[in-house]
Amino acid sequence: MHHQGWTAPAIAQHVGMGLRTVQRDLQSAAFVGRKRRSDLGTSVLNPYKGYLLERWNAGCHTAMRLFRELQQQGYPGSYARVAAYARRLRQAQGLSPGQRRPRRSLPNVTEPVFQPLTPRRATWLVLRHEAKRTEAEAHQLAQLREQHAKIAEAIDLAQDFAHLVRQRQPERLDPWLKRATTSALEAMQRFATGLRDDYEAVKAGVTLPWSTSPVEGHINRLKMVKRQMFGRACLDLLSRRFLLAPHDRRARVPYPQERSNAHAQAAAA
Repeated sequence: MHHQGWTAPAIAQHVGMGLRTVQRDLQSAAFVGRKRRSDLGTSVLNPYKGYLLERWNAGCHTAMRLFRELQQQGYPGSYARVAAYARRLRQAQGLSPGQRRPRRSLPNVTEPVFQPLTPRRATWLVLRHEAKRTEAEAHQLAQLREQHAKIAEAIDLAQDFAHLVRQRQPERLDPWLKRATTSALEAMQRFATGLRDDYEAVKAGVTLPWSTSPVEGHINRLKMVKRQMFGRACLDLLSRRFLLAPHDRRARVPYPQERSNAHAQAAAA
C-alpha cells in the first residue's frame, strides 16, 4: 500500500492499526511480524509451585501459612495470588471452600501438562483443522473425548458440521440435522432447530460460493464515512458521499479542512 502511494495515516485507518505501529513497520527493512508478550504465561509464583505442591500434598491446606512459608524463601508476590492457587488445588481435589480436614484420603495434586482449557481454547481445539493440530493438541483432544460420552458426541457433531461447511457438502446437511435433533445435547438440539428455521439460507450457504462478506465490507465503509464527519452527517449527505464517491481504493483520507469543504459542496448540491 505504501508503494502504491498510500500515506501512513491512510494505511493505519484502512487496516485498523495504530499510526505509530504502521510508521515503525514502514521504517524497518523487513516486516518482523507481530510478537506476543515475552512474559505471557509466567508468574512470580512459578518458581515456588513445586514447594507449594509438596506442602499441599503433605496436608498443609492453609493459604496464609503457605504464604508465610513462601515469604521466608523470598517470595515477592502477594497473598491473594497464593490464595487463588490454593483455591485451584482445593477445587482439583474436590474440597469445599471451608473444608480443611477431609474425611477421606485425597490423591496427590500435580501441575497439569497442558494449559487449562478455557471455553475459547477448547472451541479452537475442537474446530481446528486436523492437519494443523500438534501432537500435544491431538492428545489433549483425545483426553477431552474420554471425559464423558456427551462431550465426545458434542465434539463429533461440531467437527462434522465444520467439515460440511468448509467443504460445501449440502448432501450431508439433512443427515447432520437429524443427528443433532435426536442427540442428548440440548444445546445441539437448539442449534439444529435454529438452522431448520432458516433452512433455505443455510442450505444455500453450504452450497453456493457466495457470502455476505461484500455487504459487511460496504457497511464498514459506510461507518467509516460517518465517523469521518464525527457522526453528525444526515442521511442525505451520507447517501451522497457513499453512493456518489469515486471507487478509488487508493484515495487518501481527506484532512479536516478538505472534509469541511467537501461537506459544504455536498450540502450545496
